[in-house]
Amino acid sequence: MPAADRPDPEENSSRCPPKAGCAHGDSRPGTARPRRPGRIGRSVAFFSFATGLSRVLGLAREVVAAGFFGVTGAMSAFTIAFQVPNLVRALFADSALQGAFVPVFTELLEKGERREAFRVASTLFFLIALVLGAVTAAFILFAEPIMSLAAPGFDDNPALKDLTVGLARLMFPIVVLLALSGLVVGMLNSFEHFSAPALAPVAWNLVIIGALVGLTPVFPEEDQIYAYAVGVLAGTVVQFLLPLPWLRGRGGRFSLSLDWRSERVRKVLKLMLPVTIALGVINLSLVINSSLGTLVQKEAPAAIDKAFRIYQLPQGLFSISIATVLFPTLAKLAARGATEDLRRTMANGMRQIGLLLIPSAVLMAVLAEPITRLIYERGAFGAEATDLVATALVWWSISLPFQGVSLLFSRTFFSLQRPWATTALAGVNMAVNALVALALYKPFGIGGIVIGTVAGTVVMTVAQGWLLRGRLGGIEGVLTLAAGLRMLAAAGVMAAVSYGAWYGLDDLLGRGLGAQAIAVGLSIVAGVAVYAAAVLAMGIPEARQIRALLPGRREAGGE
Repeated sequence: MPAADRPDPEENSSRCPPKAGCAHGDSRPGTARPRRPGRIGRSVAFFSFATGLSRVLGLAREVVAAGFFGVTGAMSAFTIAFQVPNLVRALFADSALQGAFVPVFTELLEKGERREAFRVASTLFFLIALVLGAVTAAFILFAEPIMSLAAPGFDDNPALKDLTVGLARLMFPIVVLLALSGLVVGMLNSFEHFSAPALAPVAWNLVIIGALVGLTPVFPEEDQIYAYAVGVLAGTVVQFLLPLPWLRGRGGRFSLSLDWRSERVRKVLKLMLPVTIALGVINLSLVINSSLGTLVQKEAPAAIDKAFRIYQLPQGLFSISIATVLFPTLAKLAARGATEDLRRTMANGMRQIGLLLIPSAVLMAVLAEPITRLIYERGAFGAEATDLVATALVWWSISLPFQGVSLLFSRTFFSLQRPWATTALAGVNMAVNALVALALYKPFGIGGIVIGTVAGTVVMTVAQGWLLRGRLGGIEGVLTLAAGLRMLAAAGVMAAVSYGAWYGLDDLLGRGLGAQAIAVGLSIVAGVAVYAAAVLAMGIPEARQIRALLPGRREAGGE
């Protein structure tokens, strides 16, 4: 998955850390150009807009795919075939690479060592190409035993097993392409150029949608899922090529350099290590879910993944936007040693995330079936598939507020320059996820697998909070808990209103596509209106603050 199309906790790391100075427009030493508040606001607003657009297009991509393939064995084969190379990609691309590379590259630019900066970038470019090229070749050669480990439930179905292997071999080159793309994006962000990198995932989704529509009818019926894989590979090529022209005229160019002994190159690799492990663990959890899903039924991996796509929309729009806005302030406060201000800012962010994600989770749970039906149920995606996805979505919803708070906690650890703490907890998360899912997948099926993820997320969030409580001298836990209980009470009223409105409208309007859109849309609007009125009436301060944190409405935040 491209950066803007993952759960997660990485979008913000592509932005230059405050400590680096971010004076990228001047190559002369000592001429650090201050970042203007208006420019910061526009960058955050554009990133939030592009992220939101990518999430919506990603969901549209899933809608098109569901129409062609539904929740079938072929769709599950694609899901697992994509997740395995994506796991390897997570170790080297996007946040892991950018978070380590951007500070080093930026520091060299600030010192006026632009030629050295491009030399380091060139070394990393060719080092990535050589290492991951070899990994790709090895995977293609040994794809069959590797995919048997990833999809043990397919061993009794030779056709499905062969399909999974073939799809994985076709898509594995995205590992190299996305890692190189991550390097290019990091360079552009160091020059304060954000538009092309932010729009690249949008192009990725558009190319895949085009491939699904244009190529699916061309393939034989039993191989039509290959249209999706071809689209992923073609979209990744476009995502890699799109930002390249914007590197021209930056005062340097790639060279045939492979100075892997360089102190700066080693520094980048050292900084990558904790983030790499954490991201690898997170993506390994997704592979574990899909692998256990193959033991439940062949449709399970696809159903879990389809529910996860819906889950990602509020996660990307709300928690990532807040974390993106707050992270520079947290890092600056940590650098100043202003622990009390850092604690207050982080705790306020926790409550803002809860204010948005608690109602999102409740709406997702009470309207799981109509939302799933509206988004997916057409073509090959039938009523049985809706039941499977809605079941997964109900359980996914429970983890939504915890995942959002965990993201902010992770950013706080990074601000304190303690990335290994949250990396270790990511390992605990994966262990809890695997153990609970193993214990529950037989009695509870799909629900048991997702409950494992929920349990891991809750444990990680609580553990992060406990560690930060000791590090910061508290996290305003009592105040946050009190606010959270009031938010839950307001969300309970919202749930009754939303479900009642949907039930009445569904009975009145029927199940046509337009009627479903009206029923679901109006029920959500009614519920949100009631929730907003309730939290304002309760005097929750974050209800008044949240507008100021939306893209384009927040000032520089102390920048």
